Amino acid sequence: MATKIRLQRHGRKGYAYYPIVVADSRAPRDGRFIERIGSYNPNTNPATISLDFDRALYWVEVGVEPTDTVRSLLSREGVMLMKHLRGGVAKGAFSAEEAQRRFEAWKADRTKVADAAKAKKDAAAAEAAKKIFEAEAEKNRLKGEAVAKKKAEKLAAEEAAAKAALEAETAETEAAAAE
Repeated sequence: MATKIRLQRHGRKGYAYYPIVVADSRAPRDGRFIERIGSYNPNTNPATISLDFDRALYWVEVGVEPTDTVRSLLSREGVMLMKHLRGGVAKGAFSAEEAQRRFEAWKADRTKVADAAKAKKDAAAAEAAKKIFEAEAEKNRLKGEAVAKKKAEKLAAEEAAAKAALEAETAETEAAAAE
């Protein structure tokens, strides 16, 4: 029986997620499978991969061929590296402790790179938010100045009208007193 580790497609149109399964290569894509070992969701940013590491490593070591996409996912999670390291232990190139140390070093380096990328992305988002805030503050300041100017002009016009009305009333009163 030719067995493969592959993706099944689930979800709605335009929003798919993919369970990672071990299946007979002759079975339909979304059909019968032997074991589900994880899932891949490309809709999140970054894409979410949940994987049963030990079961994936077991299936790869017994000779199950992953598809190209699943191979890249397994490589990203370190399954293929661990298979390679265990092969070195089997050949006597180095000890199991050395293999575990190398795997942990790779994992720490991968985590450091991912954290640096996340920090860079967060800093860029914060800078963009700061620029948007500053632009909004400037826009509000200009709008406030325009409103204040308009209010001052309206107040000046009202004062001038009141002054003119007062002068007219005073002139009227003086004319009435003069008669």
